[in-house]
Amino acid sequence: MRLTRLRSARLLASAAAIAAIAALAAGCQTTQSTATTGSLGLAPAPENRSDADWRRDLAVYGPQYRADPGNLEVALRYAQALRATGERAQALAVLQRASIAAPHNKTVLGEYGRALADNGDYQQAFDVLGRAHSPDQPDWRILSAQGAVLDQMGHHNDAQRFYLTALKIVPDEPSVLSNLGLSYALSRDLPKAEEVLRRAAAHQPVDPRVRANLALVVGLQGRFAEAESIARADLPPEEAAANVAYLRQMLAQKDNLRKPLANARVRPDMGRMASGE
Repeated sequence: MRLTRLRSARLLASAAAIAAIAALAAGCQTTQSTATTGSLGLAPAPENRSDADWRRDLAVYGPQYRADPGNLEVALRYAQALRATGERAQALAVLQRASIAAPHNKTVLGEYGRALADNGDYQQAFDVLGRAHSPDQPDWRILSAQGAVLDQMGHHNDAQRFYLTALKIVPDEPSVLSNLGLSYALSRDLPKAEEVLRRAAAHQPVDPRVRANLALVVGLQGRFAEAESIARADLPPEEAAANVAYLRQMLAQKDNLRKPLANARVRPDMGRMASGE
């Protein structure tokens, strides 16, 4: 039963991503599109962590934080676990307190900026992220996060400049390429989006979210069989087929895309990656 619920939730998230980008590709104007992927998600953390792993971290760091909220290392780890388990408002409160205690700590500012973006405060997130590194010591992860925030705000050309700057530091970094590819998709340049996402997917091992983004962009160009084939590498066949069927429906009803888009919000959890989510 729980597995069925988890699969349904994943399918709904994919549907929201499809709706958001499909709407933009169809020419709809919106300020709500958050289907960028990418790097607004958690700061670097061990890969392949399960929900149970993160909840164990909550059990460990929650009591430690309550006992000593001034311990920045504990605060950061606790906030990271809160974000990973969906407790975004609480994570923001923890990081806001940490940023007041350590206003010049770049790690704290980076996490605080990401948490602000999680909660939809994009302008403040962009401002805080700008203080999390400096021109003489740029951080590619922060640059990519800033790009993702700009995409959330609809400033796709500016976002792409941030991604390209990050790629000068880490050429062919798949998480940045995935963000850049989806930014091109949001700009309705689907061939360029596909080209960049194929570069991201060429890196082994392939992050499933990169491949999902590639499948989405291929499907938006009407190559549904190919999109389903790409999606099947990471999804059960019935979910891959359902996602492609949803995409077909969205593209067949371009004039009715505004309504489903109104409630579509994909979490920018890739910083890791959807975007991420």
